[in-house]
Amino acid sequence: MSGVAIALDLDGVLADTRLLWDAWLEDAARRARVDLDVPADREAAAAVLDEALGDWRPLLARFAADRAPVFIRPRADTNAVLRRLAARGARIGVFSDAPRELAEIALAHAGASRQVEVVGTLAEVQAELGGDPAVVRSREELAALPLR
Repeated sequence: MSGVAIALDLDGVLADTRLLWDAWLEDAARRARVDLDVPADREAAAAVLDEALGDWRPLLARFAADRAPVFIRPRADTNAVLRRLAARGARIGVFSDAPRELAEIALAHAGASRQVEVVGTLAEVQAELGGDPAVVRSREELAALPLR
């Protein structure tokens, strides 16, 4: 397992951040008194939010930090697999279209931060891990990885 690189889909494997994101969008629209019509793709939504709200990332980080425990819980079985992979020398990255602030808070609340080396988009994670990392998009795919 040493030298193996694995790219995990944050929402599919570790913590579904979509409900927390949607709750923040609703709260931000209410507080700013604007209609936030953002694309489903959160990378594209960032440009709309930059235009509508300006410096919105600290607001998202504060909201997510306060409310993440309601939306995100650690999964013992998933975290056990991550610990075993890391102990065997696997390099682990996490990708998402979620803003990095949200992704990092989700990882912390999911209990997976210590095993993760890099967080970003799939392209960023693949570039940072190098080679051709295994892309894992579900907990079932993670559980099926050989742990030798």
